[in-house]
Amino acid sequence: MKLHTSLAAAALGLALTATTALAEDCAVITVEDQFDLEADEIVALYNCLADKLAEGYGKAGDEVGANYRSWAPTSTRPAIQGAHGNRILNTFANDIAAEQYLKYQEEDFTMPVGSVLAKESITISIKKKTARPGPLLMMTKMEVGSIPETNDWLYTGVQPNGKTMKVKQSFCHDCHEAYEDSDFLAYPMEEVRLGQDQ
Repeated sequence: MKLHTSLAAAALGLALTATTALAEDCAVITVEDQFDLEADEIVALYNCLADKLAEGYGKAGDEVGANYRSWAPTSTRPAIQGAHGNRILNTFANDIAAEQYLKYQEEDFTMPVGSVLAKESITISIKKKTARPGPLLMMTKMEVGSIPETNDWLYTGVQPNGKTMKVKQSFCHDCHEAYEDSDFLAYPMEEVRLGQDQ
């Protein structure tokens, strides 16, 4: 697991050496559908907005928003999966979550209490031909029995300006129910999972 995390950190380190151009100048979309974006185009958009994402999420003092970039990356690069409004997504796992989550196990496990996943998002506007920071979406595994209606997951979020999002728990969990066998967790696409052939 440490080797995979190191490889991912190195890959993200390269991704985070973002261009110094203003985000408004570099986050340009040239395709007619976000699913037509190639891997290098997704990475370029992420590189363009990476600093802005981290600065924005931490701006209002949210503990996760200020620290998630020091956690374990869960993929080799950001990707569009179709969930979360077809945004570009990039997920980080805290120390408690990382070991179990990075197994990408499909069934028969429960994440440890205190696990936190933080998912950066980039919103794409095909109409405006631009990409911009989306919210930081978070899942926290709470004490057993504390939130039975969500299997003890607390869904939260931080706006791109660092302010706390209002999150309706059932709205998030209704989608995550499709992943009941994996403790209601989805994973990055297989092609970007750590340790997969690229």
